Amino acid sequence: MDDRVLLVTGASRGLGAATARLAAASGFKVALVAREAGSVAPLAAELGEDRALALGADVGDWPAIAAAVEETVRRFGRLDAAFANAGIGVGTSFFGDDDPDPRAWEPMVRTNVLGAAYTARAALPALRETAGHLLITGSVAGRYIRNASLYSVTKWAVTGMAGAIREEAVSTGVRVTLINPGMADTDILSDEQRKKPNLHPDDVARAALYALQQPPSVDVNEILVRPTGQVL
Repeated sequence: MDDRVLLVTGASRGLGAATARLAAASGFKVALVAREAGSVAPLAAELGEDRALALGADVGDWPAIAAAVEETVRRFGRLDAAFANAGIGVGTSFFGDDDPDPRAWEPMVRTNVLGAAYTARAALPALRETAGHLLITGSVAGRYIRNASLYSVTKWAVTGMAGAIREEAVSTGVRVTLINPGMADTDILSDEQRKKPNLHPDDVARAALYALQQPPSVDVNEILVRPTGQVL
């Protein structure tokens, strides 16, 4: 496994950083993508600059994420897996009572939906060369209706996206896994949500590595993992 290369978006903290650390410990070389390269530079140094690459790219900017994938392949010679993990949450409701300007939705939709699609589009040609693996961070909110939540809508879109890519990938050898975490202790959570049962980022990272460590004959389509005690 020492030659396998994994690109992770949203790698500066939370699920992305936890997955990058666990993947590196499992023998992967890792490309760490965040909006600013400086925010992932300390993690790259921690993991070893011969095995980790810090890259700055907004996943909602096609030229930027395409360049990040190209630089990963240039640096490491291949790409075996990509984790389209970057995401943000905005609580603005549809009625808008006591909520901010609905234009706050725009960066969330761009990051969560278009950003995942751009990451996939940038990575899939390289993944086809290695019969590689695409992982996408969805959410339990992309499987169950959430009241007043466009965030939930973006994750329903990601659920459909993973299925559409999986169908297109048939006969290429590329596998696609949708990781659906329940409530997880990340920056997206509100103070009220932090009082409820939560997953640790490492819990989700282990789910991602489980999928990545399966033999080529096994395509783990979807993993849904929630903290014990979470209610819908």
